[in-house]
Amino acid sequence: MKPETQSRIGIYVCHCGGNISDYVDVAQVAAAVAQEPGVTISRTHMFTCSDAAQQEIIKDIQEQKLNGLVIASCSPKLHMYTFRAMAERAGVNPYQYVQVNLREQDSWAHTHHRDEATRKGIALVKAGIAKSRLSEPLVPLRVNTKPRVLVVGGGVTGLKTALALSDLGIAVDVVERSERLGGWVADWKKLYPTGQDGQALVAELEQALAQRANIKVHTQAKVTGRSGNLGDFTIRIRTPQGEQDLNVGALVMATGFAAYAPLPQEFGFGLPGVVTLPELKKSLSRGEPLQTSDGRPVKTLAFIYCVGSRQKKTAAQPQVNTHCSRTCCTAAAHLGLNLTGAYPALRQYHLYRDVRTYGKHELIFGENREKGAVYVRFDEKEPPVVSTEGAQLRVKVKDTLTRREELEIAADLVVLVTGMLPRENAELINILKVPVDRNGFFKEIHPKLRPVETVMDGLFIAGAAQSPRLIGEAVSSALAAVSKCGALLKKGYVDLEPMIAVVKTDKCTGCNACLGVCPYQAIEKTVCDGRDQVTVIPFSCKGCGACVPLCPENALDVKGYTDEQMTAAITALAQEAAV
Repeated sequence: MKPETQSRIGIYVCHCGGNISDYVDVAQVAAAVAQEPGVTISRTHMFTCSDAAQQEIIKDIQEQKLNGLVIASCSPKLHMYTFRAMAERAGVNPYQYVQVNLREQDSWAHTHHRDEATRKGIALVKAGIAKSRLSEPLVPLRVNTKPRVLVVGGGVTGLKTALALSDLGIAVDVVERSERLGGWVADWKKLYPTGQDGQALVAELEQALAQRANIKVHTQAKVTGRSGNLGDFTIRIRTPQGEQDLNVGALVMATGFAAYAPLPQEFGFGLPGVVTLPELKKSLSRGEPLQTSDGRPVKTLAFIYCVGSRQKKTAAQPQVNTHCSRTCCTAAAHLGLNLTGAYPALRQYHLYRDVRTYGKHELIFGENREKGAVYVRFDEKEPPVVSTEGAQLRVKVKDTLTRREELEIAADLVVLVTGMLPRENAELINILKVPVDRNGFFKEIHPKLRPVETVMDGLFIAGAAQSPRLIGEAVSSALAAVSKCGALLKKGYVDLEPMIAVVKTDKCTGCNACLGVCPYQAIEKTVCDGRDQVTVIPFSCKGCGACVPLCPENALDVKGYTDEQMTAAITALAQEAAV
């Protein structure tokens, strides 16, 4: 560890344009810490992240020969890399910079207690200084990368991903578990909003794939194993021809979605003439006429929305889908317009809880109403009831827009507008360690800052496997995943964070208590000097620290967040709080 007498630390407290200084006396904070051991300079800036402030800090570093930085500003999620790059330009190891979050953890949390917020700010900065005094220079872990990507899923999202990667000069393996490519779109004709033929689109994509020498498609294939790490994964797949290993640098998960399957008698499901929206779309795409189960032309059609979405838990349905599927309202309105064009005399009723045709899709909802579709809003507590009277379907619903007047619709066909669900991918998720959200969809690190990345380095997600979305939205996320793969693989190497777990071999007794807790399988058994021990696989470790508190011998630590550093920070924070 760096002795305290050698520390020359610069403290920079940010006003954040008032986000911090409106609630914290930043000048008082800077003055209070100026005499702390190891502190050489303590300043404030209106915007520490600005070019002018960075140039001033670089000048201070070089003139004052600083070897540590504490920047008290906003969340490190926003500007951590900004300040690391600045430190590196000035000649300081970027991992000897410590970020103190005065905005989210102080000023925004205590907007009505300025004096107390200022005292807390002083304590937080002193904790950062204590940690900085014990910081050491770290070197990123460099990994050589394989210029090849595995795309799991052969729907439109997966195929677009493969072609875009091919355009970048990156080889691709596409793994699809069914016999054919195209997913749901391969069963559809007229797509929203272009009106393009879905089956023709899939055929066009397949033809483009066949012309690319650097794309290999594996149908009826299943992922059965994974080893390696970012940049150099070995993925085992099983096909009808046997098992084989694929060596890739990154993976894109584009496994698509599953449609909700209604329970028996749910909104009349199982009665003749009650179908789901996907079933009707497939039927029409095959060229079948719009007719009843006994062959009569459909004159009256009733759509029931939110089937399988936004559900409430009941004794009959303990496992429910609470999410909104987003796309169903648009899909039903689009199909309704198409049917109006094909069957002008068709009467349509759309029974809904809320219409969520967001953005430009609102236009299609308006057009459908203008062309005669009747929209009836029902209360979720009193959903429509579907029954039969002879060969006739009857739908009873209370319209909340007309003071709960009860309507009875004699329908020839009832269409249940079912939502999107995540595919059943339990085995795949377990093998690849794909993170999922509470609804079962693949989970990104941050929906705005890192929308297609996962906590597993080199594993990206795209399309409806991540959340319910339209084709255009799915393809947009696919291209985002492609850009991330390109940035990762094109230069031939990637630098990883060096803040990883380390084993103190003199203390490790090989008790293996840490083995089962690592979510990234980054700890393995080994033998050192004839003794059983454990070792950390550097390229797999994420530095989460889950293993550290489980070690009875205190033989594990995390670089950049060592026990000594964190104890020093906590001690400084506690001492200030006790004053």
